[in-house]
Parts: sequence; structure tokens; C-alpha cells
Amino acid sequence: MSLELELKELLEELKRYFECQKILGLDTIALAREKKKEESSKTYKKELKHQVFKEKKTIINIEEQLGIFDKPSKKLTLEEIREEIGDCTRCKLHQWRTNIVFGEGNPKARLVFVGEGPGEEEDKQARPFVGRAGQLLTKIITAMGLRRSDVYICNVVKCRPPGNRSPELDEAGTCEQFLFKQLRAINPDVIVCLGSVAAQSVLRTKEKVGNLRGKFHSYGRAKVRVTYHPAALLRNPGYKKPLWDDIQVVMKEL
Repeated sequence: MSLELELKELLEELKRYFECQKILGLDTIALAREKKKEESSKTYKKELKHQVFKEKKTIINIEEQLGIFDKPSKKLTLEEIREEIGDCTRCKLHQWRTNIVFGEGNPKARLVFVGEGPGEEEDKQARPFVGRAGQLLTKIITAMGLRRSDVYICNVVKCRPPGNRSPELDEAGTCEQFLFKQLRAINPDVIVCLGSVAAQSVLRTKEKVGNLRGKFHSYGRAKVRVTYHPAALLRNPGYKKPLWDDIQVVMKEL
């Protein structure tokens, strides 16, 4: 690669970086400072060693989730999965929905975003992540140098919980079979779990986002990155920097 092309790629990466900084409302760049005192250096190394051990200890590796009658060779298309869902009444969420929100995007996407469930606007449009949080997610995807049509976006549950509450265990447990079939059909390289509900369903854990962030887990052959749901950023701006850190790692992986 010529120097000119390398510089061009570097400038493009910097452009995406600052665009995402602007979107997330970050106006400073943190720089690492070298420890000057030997005692401080030893303390830092000890803490770092403890953190590395902790991260290794909490990495989760999950086999692809199959139904009782599914075989590893059986793979439905997204259209067939949507047809299987039908006019679903498998859990009580169907009582309050306007539309089933199945998912949308590239059926062969390398990157899949998984949220918890549709909100009011999603329920109206039958599309995932189109409300305020969805608009923020779209901006983040754009800052990554991608379009919504390049990735796939879906949720654990396909019907809106009343009052935008989190899905209950029985609701998520009933509906997540279709999420697993979607992931099998798409076969992505990276899955980004947005929030605790998505992370707990995909990784079969009860851990919270804070304990799952900062490392790659795995689901089948896919690497899994856990981060905060965009809706959480609207409530707590302090989550913007951690989410951007996670997105940077995903960009490098892709």
C-alpha cells in the first residue's frame, strides 16, 4: 500500500472517530499518563494484573442455541423464520402489540445488533430501533462507516412490552428461540448486545452489562461484545464514553 493510500485511510478513520465523538457528545480525548514514581508504577501493575485475571475469569463462551428438534445442518432463511412466527400468541405480549417487529438489515451481515424489545415507535412502524434510541444507534452505525442496510438489527422479543418495560423472563424465554434462528441464518462475525436483556439471552447468564463489558465473549463462531443500550445513553450521558470504547473495538475487529 502506498503512503498516499495509508494517509487517506488514516484520515478516514480520524474523520469517523471525531464524527462519533460529536454524536455521543464527547468533546475531549483522554490521553494515558506515564507513572512517574516507582511505587505508583507497582500499584498500577498490580491493579492491571488483577483486572486481566478478572476479565479472563468472566469471559463467556456459549454454543449455538438449538431447539429440541433442530439439527446443526438445519438453517432456515429469515423469511422462513418470519413465517414460522406468524401472528404470534405464544406469550402475553401479543395482547398489547400493534405489529410484530421482526428485524431488518443485511441477511448476510457481518455485524448484528441485538436489543431487548420494540418501543412505541417501533411497534407503530414494525421496524426495530426507529425511535429516539434508534436514531442514536443509526448515527453510531453511520459513524462506523456503515449503513443500516449493511448490518442486521433485531431484538430478543418481537412484541412491545407495555409501558416499554423490560421483557419478563417467560416472555424472553418464549421469544428468544426466534432470535437464535435469526443469528443462525445470518451467521455474523460479531454480535453487539445492547443492554442486559440482550446480553443475558445470548450469553445465557445473569450478569449485568457492567460485568460483561470490556471483553469479547462468544456465541457459536461469532464474537460477542456487550455494551449499553442507546436508550441508557439518553438517560445517563456518562455511558457515552464506554459505549464509544466498545464501538471502537468492534470497528477494529471488523
